Amino acid sequence: MNETVDDHDLGGDAACMAAELEPPRELSNAMLADLLRGLADAVVVTDPDGRITFWNEAATRVFGFTADEAHGASLDLIIPERLRARHWAGYQQTMATGITSYGDRLLEVPALHRDGRTLSIAFTVTLLHAPGTRVPVGIAAVIRDDTERWQERRQLKTDLAALRTAADQT
Repeated sequence: MNETVDDHDLGGDAACMAAELEPPRELSNAMLADLLRGLADAVVVTDPDGRITFWNEAATRVFGFTADEAHGASLDLIIPERLRARHWAGYQQTMATGITSYGDRLLEVPALHRDGRTLSIAFTVTLLHAPGTRVPVGIAAVIRDDTERWQERRQLKTDLAALRTAADQT
C-alpha cells in the first residue's frame, strides 16, 4: 500500500527536515563559526577561569549584553549572586578533573539579564579539549530563555495545589 504522507505529519516542512539534507563533506572552521554565530539559541564559551571567550547574537538577545561587553567578562555577569559560590565550586572541579555530570542533561537555572531581571534558562554544556588532552580548555553552553515556560509550569503547580486543597476540603 502506497500512501502519500503530508509533510506536516512528519513534524515539519520538507525543507526543514535534516534527514533529507546532504551534509557538507567537510565542515571548515569558518562554516562552524558561522553556525555558532547564527544559531537561534545562545552560545557562550568560557576559558578555564570562567571568562567569556565567545558570545553569539542570540546570547545578546537572551541576556542583553553585547559580545564586546561580555567578551573577557566573568560568568558572574549572568549568574545570580546567591548561586555563584556553588557554580564556581563545580566549575573549578570540572576544570581540574575533566569530568562533569551535566554533559548529557538539560540544566534549568536562574540567570541574570542586563536590566537586572531574573531569567529562567535551560541549557546544555560541552567540555572543550585540546587534541589529546583530558583536562578541558573551556566549556561551551547552548542556552535558551525558558522564563515563560517556567512561569507557566509554576502557575500550573499552584493551580493544581489549590484544586487538591479544595478537593480535600469536600
